[in-house]
Amino acid sequence: MKTFAELGLSDALVSTLSGLGYDEPTPIQAQAIPLLLAGRDVIAQAQTGTGKTAAFALPMIERVTDQPVVQALVLAPTRELAVQVAEAIHRYGRHRALRVLPIYGGQPIERQLRGLSQGVQVVVGTPGRVLDHLRRGSLRFDHLRMVVLDEADEMLDMGFAEELEAILQMAPTERQTALFSATIPPAVQHLTLRYTRQPVRVSIAAEQLTTPRIRQIYYEVLARDKLDALCRVLDVEMPRLAIVFCRTRQEVDEIGERLQGRGYAAESLHGDLSQAVRDRVMRRFREGQLDVLVATDVAARGLDIAEVSHVINYDVPTDPESYVHRIGRTGRAGRDGVAITFITPRERRMLQIIERVTRTRIERCQMPTLADVAARRRSVLFQQLQAAIAQAGLATYMKLADELAATSDMRAVAAAALKLLLNEDETEQVDTITRLEPTSPERSQRAERTSRAQRGKPDPERAERGMARLQINLGRNDQIRPADIVGAIANEAGLPGRSIGMIEVRARTSIVEVPRRDAQHVLQALNRTTLRGQRVRAILLTEAAVAA
Repeated sequence: MKTFAELGLSDALVSTLSGLGYDEPTPIQAQAIPLLLAGRDVIAQAQTGTGKTAAFALPMIERVTDQPVVQALVLAPTRELAVQVAEAIHRYGRHRALRVLPIYGGQPIERQLRGLSQGVQVVVGTPGRVLDHLRRGSLRFDHLRMVVLDEADEMLDMGFAEELEAILQMAPTERQTALFSATIPPAVQHLTLRYTRQPVRVSIAAEQLTTPRIRQIYYEVLARDKLDALCRVLDVEMPRLAIVFCRTRQEVDEIGERLQGRGYAAESLHGDLSQAVRDRVMRRFREGQLDVLVATDVAARGLDIAEVSHVINYDVPTDPESYVHRIGRTGRAGRDGVAITFITPRERRMLQIIERVTRTRIERCQMPTLADVAARRRSVLFQQLQAAIAQAGLATYMKLADELAATSDMRAVAAAALKLLLNEDETEQVDTITRLEPTSPERSQRAERTSRAQRGKPDPERAERGMARLQINLGRNDQIRPADIVGAIANEAGLPGRSIGMIEVRARTSIVEVPRRDAQHVLQALNRTTLRGQRVRAILLTEAAVAA
């Protein structure tokens, strides 16, 4: 497999991709990128989940100039996909500060008019709204160099044939055209014959639609037991980052809040959230401040975070294509991934259809027991102890160990310490789903990197607009994690986790941002509660006080 540099991308773009966690191109990227860089028209048959967004976005970023005029257009079937593609192009092209504007129905047109008048280089939109702007004269194709039709078959199925024809007829003849589609039915072939010039056709074979790097399993549970099953699976798997997919927005909010209430660092993501909230949630997820993202299928389109280790289908997808969309969020950039699906007894047939269409066997597994959870905790603790022994800084504890050795057997001392750390008695007596502490060496290192990154940001003590900053008297030395703070605020103050801003856990204190209008309520709630068995003392900080 070639590297991104060998495909002809610039060093600056390759460096950006490396920073985003992209190690090697996917098959569709390896085929399409060199052709598009060379200016060829391309017809690509590729399903969502194969990396097709980057396949056309990366050459687009290389070919667009710094001139603030519309030079590239991406047409997408839905507003959700348009937003996801625009975010992806902006993220890939951040080294160039490209101006990318999504335009779609349902958003105030005045905002789009203002954005177009200020000058953009790339427009990503739905056919209806793009045609509306063209007829208004607010969108012009005078400098258009590249047109991409993303999920062309879906746009035609949704009845956009006339709009697509009208847009392509208004585009300059001397342009580059790329068409990406999961299937190539006659209607798509008609488009390619009329609006492309000597196109090169590339495709991904069916067996490559779901990567072999993804382990696919399922658990059969009753509907009423799903939440407990989800918690137990999270406790045993201990994912680096996990996405939990639900069918409805209401269910996403409910599951997200209930996970927060059980101490998980979880947030919700769906189309009803404002763009500012969605950006905040995604930033926290990318930076590792969250362990779990609960989302609708909207998030499956264009969401590309290489560190996602697990995808969990809380509900069985309604069709095989949605299943492929969802599980394609893990096992990316050459990494291994796990896809877990919960089914009820009535949903076995749907799972069989998914297996047949995707040509994949999904392995049935038994639900982990409390003994499995306890064994996992012991394994993690064993790894932590090995890592701690290998590090310096044990002198103080060696003195205490010497004192205990003078009066007790050291094996008994070690066993008692492990018992206290694991809280085994409580685990064995209570038959409930108990939250594991996400303290594996790998996760601890990631949390430390995140903390260092936060401390190194410019002006780290200034709260976001509309937010107030609170200081809590507990920190890393007290075994406090961001998840503990989110859970306390969500449970005691009733504040949704997505409303909480930056969290920084320091050695002896922690800082958290909450909406200014809720600050006093959160303060009162926190000062009535405990974290890790210790009384919380929270105060409201002014910027001057924090800086001091």
